[in-house]
Amino acid sequence: MLSTLVKRGFTATLLLAATLALSGCGYNEFQRLDEQVGANWAEVLSQYQRRADLIPNIVNTVKGEANFEQETLTRVIEARAKATSIQVTPELANDPEALKKFQAAQGEVSSALSRLLVVSENYPNLKANQGFQDLRVQLEGTENRITVARNRYIKSVADYNVHTRSFPNNLTAMMFGYKTKPSFQVENEATIKTAPTVSFDKPASK
Repeated sequence: MLSTLVKRGFTATLLLAATLALSGCGYNEFQRLDEQVGANWAEVLSQYQRRADLIPNIVNTVKGEANFEQETLTRVIEARAKATSIQVTPELANDPEALKKFQAAQGEVSSALSRLLVVSENYPNLKANQGFQDLRVQLEGTENRITVARNRYIKSVADYNVHTRSFPNNLTAMMFGYKTKPSFQVENEATIKTAPTVSFDKPASK
């Protein structure tokens, strides 16, 4: 009986020591930071999906404008098709090459939409079309939300990576297989921080 109690006490002590050791080496913080990265990534995807859902309505409205620049319209349609064709899996965010392709495709959508909004200045009927104006406002709001979501994601990945590389957390990372995560590329910061906007104060030159 005494032997059993001693063994139980020894086991409990080991478990307590292991718990304290893991806590001291950042294990619990890994869990928190990893969850934060996942939540922010989900928000990025949600906002990109929101934008993708808006585009068909924008395209249909613009199609009603006679002689609208077809090349610009086609570019928007093709950019959306390319972006939505990418299969977004949980692994995508941890694959540098896959994330880079995803980022490039979304960047093409942003560029195509910016061009469409600029070109629309040349069409008075579109400028006077309340439906188009409402869609433009929704699009600009969505682009701003994308910017916020992306910046939060970039920050959370940076926090996670710093934690992963720091001593003694790096020992815990090696023990449990935690690796640094890729993020959006710096060369696209201008796109990240700039939502497409249009001023109707001055007519655009043809």
